[in-house]
Amino acid sequence: MTRIDDIYARIDAADRPEVFITLRPRDEVAAEYAASVAARGPLAGLILAVKDNVDVAGLPTTAACPGFAFTPDADAPAVAALRSAGAVVIGKTNLDQFATGLVGTRSPYGAVRDSRRLDHISGGSSSGSAVAVALGFADIAIGTDTAGSGRVPAGLQGIVGVKPTVGVVSTVGVVPACASIDVVTVLAADLATADRATAAMAAATGPRPFGPACALAAPEAPVLAVPEQLPELDDAWREAFADAVARAEQAGMRVKTIDLSPFLAAARLLYEDALVAERSDAVGEFVHAARTGDDDAVGLDPTVASIIGSADRFGAVDLLRARRTLARLRDESFASWGEATALLVPTAPMHPSLAEVAADPVGVNSRMGTYTNFCNLFDLCGVAVPAGTVTEADGGLAQFGVTFLGRGHHDAVVMDLARRFTDTGSSGVVSNGVGSNGVGSNGAAWPEAHAECTELAVFGAHMRGGPLTHELADGGARWSGEVRTAASYRLVELHTVPAKPGLIRDPDAGTAIDGEVWTLSPAALGRFLAALPSPMSLGRVELDDGRWVTGFGCAADAGAAGVPLTRTRW
Repeated sequence: MTRIDDIYARIDAADRPEVFITLRPRDEVAAEYAASVAARGPLAGLILAVKDNVDVAGLPTTAACPGFAFTPDADAPAVAALRSAGAVVIGKTNLDQFATGLVGTRSPYGAVRDSRRLDHISGGSSSGSAVAVALGFADIAIGTDTAGSGRVPAGLQGIVGVKPTVGVVSTVGVVPACASIDVVTVLAADLATADRATAAMAAATGPRPFGPACALAAPEAPVLAVPEQLPELDDAWREAFADAVARAEQAGMRVKTIDLSPFLAAARLLYEDALVAERSDAVGEFVHAARTGDDDAVGLDPTVASIIGSADRFGAVDLLRARRTLARLRDESFASWGEATALLVPTAPMHPSLAEVAADPVGVNSRMGTYTNFCNLFDLCGVAVPAGTVTEADGGLAQFGVTFLGRGHHDAVVMDLARRFTDTGSSGVVSNGVGSNGVGSNGAAWPEAHAECTELAVFGAHMRGGPLTHELADGGARWSGEVRTAASYRLVELHTVPAKPGLIRDPDAGTAIDGEVWTLSPAALGRFLAALPSPMSLGRVELDDGRWVTGFGCAADAGAAGVPLTRTRW
């Protein structure tokens, strides 16, 4: 049995017709899969499910509303990027209609049920995408996120959800929910796969400078802000979050508690104030026209239609007032955040049953967004990861997840923190034997595809485990690997405190010297150079693979006075 046969057999056996709105024919997918594997792209052989508010050429885009459906001629850039890298689309997945909901039940194509407990919700709005990954129907899935739609279902399904900074991934070809804050997300079973997929999409969007705040990894000793108060969590879920905080501390993160009140106040603006007008701007014209006819024929979900229609009660002055309030709350929130590297929150506060949502569709949905709604309003980036399970009062086992949130364009920082967290077991030992950026973490691979970055070769105290590693790590540099110079260099011990090696180019008497390469933003490199003490300098260093990179050297007079070293590694 081929892999594609196995996947389709799994789909048939699961009998979950609500997961896909459109499932491509097996033979078409099998042919593309064979071509993908032969081409050996970076995502070769990965099966991709696409949320049905994102265009795939030749497949209907419904946004979970049959009367809205159209068939695009071209892939959305995010889809095109993944396909170009080798991913194979298997179909379009169900969602809360017009991506308006966090429960996964607001669709005429059926409520998407939890992958494990069929009487519980999947989470939304990227419901089908999350369940497709959780059940092994796809390796990766595209979702979208406006108020938590790519994180909540990831948390409830025990998988990874990556919510990038606005603009990192193109939203062209995406049916908007709130266009100014919508993002395309990736859902996957593990961080490494999610990272690779996000890299492909970010690279297709094209590079753009991040400015002086750009960081490609977390610092050596990151500070993690956690909420003082945990509204909507019962005792079991609070205990699960406490365990997650302890695990983060075991991974080398220092914890401080903050007041989450201004964050929560901002979250309420998204649906309860004039900011909801942007949802009406996105699809309100269609919804209003449809509601004058036969809602059932069009397939409008009544809760979604009511939410979008409610924007009519607000005027332009109300919207301006709401934006001023949001700006104030943002300032208060970041003041509370302070110098923390990131914010850690529960991804979802509970896992409701289908019956609980049916009894109170708006109230339960609102509670589900407690720790997600403010994120997009503040243009935070986030990575949601599994963090164990919770035994609930009825004896059922719920998946529990946490989300690492970072300031805009600190995408690599939160990916790095999420990796340290997931690599740390209950013993507090990181699986690769290291626990911080300066002593082994690799940050995230994908931001370099989207930012202006440069490489820096180091050969002494700045190498991992050295006394000056923190200068790179705290500046957001990402360790990128070990290297060797061309056989044209030698080392001398300089008269500095702490002692440092000086790298001297000597083609006649040199040898290959072992070092490391770190990747950092040009702004960070400039700050690093400005603070570099005498007699150190930066220049071009030739590596044994023929590349020339920026690297450490030393002044000629200091090199001449240094003690010659015979070893090739400091």
